[in-house]
Amino acid sequence: MTTFLRKTHPTTSRLFTTALLGAAVMGASAQTFAQEDDPIKVGILHSLSGTMAISETVLKDTVEMLIEQQNEAGGLLGREIEPVVVDPASDWPLFAERARELLEQEEVDVIFGNWTSVSRKSVLPVVEELNGLLFYPVQYEGEESSENVFYTGAAPNQQAIPAVNYLHDQVGVERWVLAGTDYVYPRTTNRILEAYLKEEFGVADEDIMVNYTPFGHSDWQNIVSEIGRFGSEGKKTAVVSTVNGDANVPFYRELGNQGIDAADIPVVAFSVGEQELTGIDTGPLVGHLAAWNYFMSVDTDANYDFIDAWLEHTGEDDAVTNDPMEAHYIGFNMWVEAVQKAGTTDVDAVKDAIIGVTVPNLSGGSAAMMPNHHITKPVMIGEIQDNGQFAVVWETPSTVAGDAWSDYLPGSRDLISDWRKPMECGNYNVAENRCMGSDAEEALAED
Repeated sequence: MTTFLRKTHPTTSRLFTTALLGAAVMGASAQTFAQEDDPIKVGILHSLSGTMAISETVLKDTVEMLIEQQNEAGGLLGREIEPVVVDPASDWPLFAERARELLEQEEVDVIFGNWTSVSRKSVLPVVEELNGLLFYPVQYEGEESSENVFYTGAAPNQQAIPAVNYLHDQVGVERWVLAGTDYVYPRTTNRILEAYLKEEFGVADEDIMVNYTPFGHSDWQNIVSEIGRFGSEGKKTAVVSTVNGDANVPFYRELGNQGIDAADIPVVAFSVGEQELTGIDTGPLVGHLAAWNYFMSVDTDANYDFIDAWLEHTGEDDAVTNDPMEAHYIGFNMWVEAVQKAGTTDVDAVKDAIIGVTVPNLSGGSAAMMPNHHITKPVMIGEIQDNGQFAVVWETPSTVAGDAWSDYLPGSRDLISDWRKPMECGNYNVAENRCMGSDAEEALAED
């Protein structure tokens, strides 16, 4: 080959080289044009079957509606957005497999998905390994911060803590039933609440009852009877419910069967919204409560526009909206604005651009993305009405910024999260002035 090149006429060599360069440039231009002309892929990772389908199917539909609206408005960066839907079927390991499929095979630019924390924990190492983006729209237990995850649902200080404050201060509750589904979100949230109740209100151990049931639990007769006995001992009692999924239907039905109404033992739920109430006779449940950051009954023009769009999208006059749907609405619009700001869907550029992005919420205010990848949200307590809607009976005077780490757990009270340069740390210990890395997880595991 060397001898051949030496014997080639200089003019011929230059022509050959020019042709190669021209072909390479044309190829690169064609590739760039093809990439610019390709759709932007958005992964949708929600259970469409199994125990969580009752809650997650509408979230899939919500993201599809938002994509349709964005495409009707001209797309994003001049490109169409294409939804890529997968069904992890309420199977937590399958969430990780489907997330990997979305990122490696489908090459999506972002994922909107998950409901339960156990499913999010399953997906977390995948999006970190493959440098994907996950927008998580549901209330959760905190005690986590990832540069690849944006938490648009409520942290405990945006839902659980204000809810027990309301019950204590406004309702006079002294005894507490912490009832949850048996997985990480209820268990961690209840650890935070137990510590908070004891530290802030001096609640004794014997005035806290904790109960866990498996996903899909259906036989609530004995548990509800026990709740009734616990609440009949002379002190005002309330149930703080972190029961998830379709188990809520028989739980509330059994409350009605046993005549436990809100006047006697109010239930405040963190995972029951308008969608879950569509499968329940709400008559016996009037007066029970839920703590969220949005209710369908919110009286704003933005909310009415969203509801109208949702009814048109579903083709159902009785379709309802709920809090995680609003979280997807906020998260999707934040992602769109960050992509426009960065001028690209490149993950690292979007992560930098999204900090500080502020978009309207549906309750008349706005949501801002904080450096800890949580957003600002109002907190509302809603009372169940006989039509399956919630009447807002209390709300915070302004929005609350989400905390990644609880102030009430020894392993995390000194931790903050800040993903801006130069810190770029999800668990910075302000007492020791260092980023903890895996040490934080070990400390929490030991606690």
